[in-house]
Amino acid sequence: MQNKGKYYITTAIAYTSGKPHIGNNYEIVLADSIARFKRKDGYDVFFQTGTDEHGQKIELKAADAGVTPKEFVDRVAGVIKGLCDRLNISYDKFIRTTDDYHEKQVQKIFKRLYNQGDIYKGAYEGLYCTPCESFWTESQLRDGRCPDCGGEVKPAKEEAYFFKMSKYADRLIDHINKHPEFIQPVSRKNEMMNNFLLPGLQDLCVSRTSFKWGIPVDFDDKHVVYVWLDALTNYITGIGYDADGNSTEQYKKLWPADLHLIGKDIIRFHTIYWPIFLMALGEELPHQVFGHPWLLQNNDKMSKSKGNVMYADDLADIFGVDAVRYFVLHEMPFENDGSITWDLMVERLNSDLANTLGNLVNRTISMSNKYFGGVVEDKGAAEAADEDLKAVATGAYDKVAAKMAELRVADALTEIFALFKRCNKYIDETEPWVLAKDEAKKDRLSTVLYNLVESISIGAGLLEPFMPETAQKIAAQLNCDIRSFESAKTFGEYKSGNKVTDKPEILFARLDQKEIDAKVEALAAKQIAEAGAASGKESESAEGVIDIEPKAEIEYDDFAKMQFQVGEIISCEAVPKSKKLLCSQVRVGSQVKQIVSGIKAHYTPEEMVGKKVMVLVNLKPAKLAGVLSEGMLLCAEDADGNLALVTPEKDMPSGAEIA
Repeated sequence: MQNKGKYYITTAIAYTSGKPHIGNNYEIVLADSIARFKRKDGYDVFFQTGTDEHGQKIELKAADAGVTPKEFVDRVAGVIKGLCDRLNISYDKFIRTTDDYHEKQVQKIFKRLYNQGDIYKGAYEGLYCTPCESFWTESQLRDGRCPDCGGEVKPAKEEAYFFKMSKYADRLIDHINKHPEFIQPVSRKNEMMNNFLLPGLQDLCVSRTSFKWGIPVDFDDKHVVYVWLDALTNYITGIGYDADGNSTEQYKKLWPADLHLIGKDIIRFHTIYWPIFLMALGEELPHQVFGHPWLLQNNDKMSKSKGNVMYADDLADIFGVDAVRYFVLHEMPFENDGSITWDLMVERLNSDLANTLGNLVNRTISMSNKYFGGVVEDKGAAEAADEDLKAVATGAYDKVAAKMAELRVADALTEIFALFKRCNKYIDETEPWVLAKDEAKKDRLSTVLYNLVESISIGAGLLEPFMPETAQKIAAQLNCDIRSFESAKTFGEYKSGNKVTDKPEILFARLDQKEIDAKVEALAAKQIAEAGAASGKESESAEGVIDIEPKAEIEYDDFAKMQFQVGEIISCEAVPKSKKLLCSQVRVGSQVKQIVSGIKAHYTPEEMVGKKVMVLVNLKPAKLAGVLSEGMLLCAEDADGNLALVTPEKDMPSGAEIA
């Protein structure tokens, strides 16, 4: 196979604040499918991933857990690496930012940038978001909150070192304009240019003194290197970069990176800060940064206290690793967020994997055994119906490769399954069971089965980067090697006279929704119990405080679509035949809205009357237990599921806007 050159791909390194959920793991599966495809397509691939292990948030979490920060990140990094291995990720290097060689190079990079005048010492006064570890100015906030995570910000002031971002801004703008492929999708590029670069860059804080868990600035030990200068440089330190000019041969071979694959929420750091750091170091910029969308859990926040967090290992235990890989890859659009639910997982497995693929392989092998003792021979009894199948099979690689060149992985999978669907259609067209009844049609039957086996083997070869275990199982049952991409372009490579297995294995058994629901309920109960135990432990150091999984970041425009007003409950009654629902008549300004709420366990109808409440008034009306609901009352929920209505601190008139 022709060597097409090197291909260096990275993911964002996972933050070691806790076990990642399936939405976080999507990125590593996406990167793995690209890396595997490139390897099979003739590229010398190096695939790096790892963990980001410094910062104030981890220092605080370690203190809450009663362990040192290093002990804390060692444990979490082990969990993250274990999930990668569970998902069959073919990474070549797993870097940790606590690795000694990385820490030494970060110190050398910091000192070099300081010595050449790109970093200077000053003082920072601004609004600080602890979860994001970011300082903001008043003008950068969105509705008074952190523009990245929407969390609370607090005034902070400290001595710090700063990087002169503006020094390189024009050069970066010029690079982006000359290299339209650099930031993908295009919408991300437009966002970076219009919202950050063109308005003008402020100098970036690159050290901290308010916490200790970080890489020390070796010439000023009050300071630790700020997270982004530390974390981003992993892409070069992990392959042998040396700030003194003694970089390894591996670095010289692999850099610049061909693809940084990251979540859309950190695109700014990778397309503005990181390129500018590289420019200051005199290094080439990566060829492409792709900011992928998010995988959301049924458009709802994941919370252990609710028992709805979906973890990759739980999903793999229930559905199998390749089914999980297929789902997260197939359900993610190129640019928009995708959604995952237990019900949708069952539906996809039963329809796409058990039916379209699994049933196709099983019945093809079963018919070969039934009619010819498992021997598959091309008898040359061709008919016109064969030509379209052959065209679809031999043309599949080019279609898949074209989609992969644009990183449209979901579309590439769709092209592969289009071949499997065409095979199923071919069975319906040729009706092998009818041919088997006519001895004169025996050669035609043999040819039909050969065409099916050949097409399936081509499809399995194309499927390998995305579902490697499944592809290997198919090849084993067909008693052949996994097809190369080159051989997938030619029809007739499967050896005529070969014999398939006489005991075909069910690739994907159909699932019963009720059985899955029972398993999900057990997982939910386990999560709720763990959340309760954790809440009790945490209360020793932070009484009255609970943590929840954050929702995905939204744009301000998304928030602005929601209309909140103060409402006054003028009457309330229980909904008949419901154990949970109350129906309230709520006066909002001059209007009265009927709102159904699941709060019967927490309030009596009599307690509701007269309360001033926070109302989402422009929620689309819906029927709950047959009763029309025209809005939503907002409540707070603690770790035990207790609810409290959100009410104004001061007496406000009905209809007052909440902004």
